[in-house]
Amino acid sequence: MSTSASVFRLARRLEGVGFSDIVKIRNKVMELRAQGAPVYQFEGGEPFLTTPEPIKEAMTRALSENRTRYAPSSGILELREAMARKLRERNRVPARVEDVIVLNGGMQGLFSAFQSVVNPGDEVLVFSPFWTPIRDLIAHCEGATVLVPSIEARRDGFRETLARYATARTRALYFNTPQNPTGLVFTREEAEEVARFARERDLVVIADEAYEDLVYEGEHVAIASLDGMWERTITCYTLSKSYAMTGWRVGYAAAAEPWMTGIRKCLLYTTNGVSTPSQWAALAAFELPADFYEGIRSAYRERRDLLVAGLSELGLNCDPPAGAFYAFPDVSRVHKDSRAAADILLERAQVATVPGAVFGAHGEGHLRLSFSTSPETIRAGLDSLRRNL
Repeated sequence: MSTSASVFRLARRLEGVGFSDIVKIRNKVMELRAQGAPVYQFEGGEPFLTTPEPIKEAMTRALSENRTRYAPSSGILELREAMARKLRERNRVPARVEDVIVLNGGMQGLFSAFQSVVNPGDEVLVFSPFWTPIRDLIAHCEGATVLVPSIEARRDGFRETLARYATARTRALYFNTPQNPTGLVFTREEAEEVARFARERDLVVIADEAYEDLVYEGEHVAIASLDGMWERTITCYTLSKSYAMTGWRVGYAAAAEPWMTGIRKCLLYTTNGVSTPSQWAALAAFELPADFYEGIRSAYRERRDLLVAGLSELGLNCDPPAGAFYAFPDVSRVHKDSRAAADILLERAQVATVPGAVFGAHGEGHLRLSFSTSPETIRAGLDSLRRNL
């Protein structure tokens, strides 16, 4: 029996979707470790903290109380109420309970947001350098990513720059602050410029606020809180970074209609909800005291300053990131090709980093180093760079 070759082909919408370069780097690190080599890891996106005890205790209670059955697909009411209250009080976003949905991490929120907005052939404006999965999420919708250099926007003005890259096919804009990989934090004035452009061009904004609590200079501004933006913005959040809950896979999104209906459908026909015990545990995260956030910011700021000072001393120029937990130094003195530079650091100094080219052409000449690790690891990694570069 013969079968046409066309039968054994993936659906077209997956043809432009790739796999993470960062996973390939992690595999190389694992190989080196298996060979007994010490590796100083700066490539990851994992908080150095452990999950706070009240969250773990809440999970234990949920299990002992047998809170393990199906929950409403959109999330348990108590958690959605806490999320909506946090959005109103801390983010100044006018969300009601019905405007909030609990999801399996920030990624499911972003996936659902793009699926709810982008049609085949639509273009999405993305500030660059950018978090690499965004291009693949857009490709899955058979849309097109249009990169807008962040440095150009800051130099020439956001509305003017966005206008140069927008076309009649532009449908949406991805707005990530603080940014991964650069740590850039959009100022209120910059966010207002972007919002004005979105309103003028009738665009939908997909806001990624994964690092909202990790801002060291300036303030975090939720673009959905600005005039006329709530109705046209889908905002995606995660508990992974703020609460060191990466493995718990809990996130949430806030949006008005019709976007919320789209997100609900994506959730319903993918995972049909989030683990019930994890939701009861997540509720405890929203009950942590206010000084918890200042404590984690202080710990990250100490690590940031240590890493940035050490990189600058080595001639790897690096502006202190205003947010998130990544440094993005210029490594052209090591090699102009960031992939080659990353290989040199790994092979000579056993320092694992992520090439800037992974984050788009505007990241070339840079490396991303996470300072979400111990001060001891930062010092040891810097010392290895001094001895081996």
